Amino acid sequence: MKPQILYHYTDYTSLNGILGSRELRVNNVLNMNDAAEMELFTDGIFEAVVKRLRTEGHEEKAEQMAVLFAEEKSKYYDYSVYAACFSAYRDDASQWERYAYDGKGVCLGVRRDLLEKMTDGVLTLQQVFYRDDMEAHPLVSEFCTLALATDDLTQDNPDMEETVIKVWRNSASFKHPSFSSEHEVRLVIFPFAVEDFAVKARYHVARERIKKYYPLNLDILCTRAGTTLEELVTEIIIGPESTQSPPILKDYLKDIGLPGLADKVVRSDCPLRKRI
Repeated sequence: MKPQILYHYTDYTSLNGILGSRELRVNNVLNMNDAAEMELFTDGIFEAVVKRLRTEGHEEKAEQMAVLFAEEKSKYYDYSVYAACFSAYRDDASQWERYAYDGKGVCLGVRRDLLEKMTDGVLTLQQVFYRDDMEAHPLVSEFCTLALATDDLTQDNPDMEETVIKVWRNSASFKHPSFSSEHEVRLVIFPFAVEDFAVKARYHVARERIKKYYPLNLDILCTRAGTTLEELVTEIIIGPESTQSPPILKDYLKDIGLPGLADKVVRSDCPLRKRI
């Protein structure tokens, strides 16, 4: 059964962007802490296809697909997927530590049904799956079927290119089994596959690098879903290690035009152990 509420763990700077600026950032998956997972998935699919074709005696086809996949991987960044991450778990210790500034941040609860209404052909809400063996993945069979049905195993074959795009899109919803405790759901955008993508990219310049992201206008998305930001957000949980004053946070919410959220502020009950 799908969880009715999803939780976004973050820090107060990002909270201000979401509620104060009414923007939800979808970040390049390659810039996330688990960016290697995307490459692990794509490599796993590509290697499984070549292995199956060789095992079934189609050595020439296997070599041709290996060349195609090498060419596709050279365009790795061009296929970048952008995502915002949510968890099915409320007030969870590992989430606080990994994504909310070691418990000093904040967590937003949001209604899944309204979030789903905000998605369309550009946005998708994807459940993350956890596995390390790609051989049984449906895309492996799809590639093999295509390879045996045509002599055009190049990027010029639209069917082949479309299946490659599916690999990149699905890679945003894959993680190694060691992350399975997160029960993650992602709001995903794949700009590469959308003509005339209306949202303009922005860049966050930090000391160590520049990150690319797309700001989603929450007022527009809420209007599309027939709701409001105050209805979307179910609660605002102050982190277990946060020094945030609840009264000040409530005043902040009122002053940015979201008084309905002031009564939804609560403190975490998580007994997060301080690091020594």
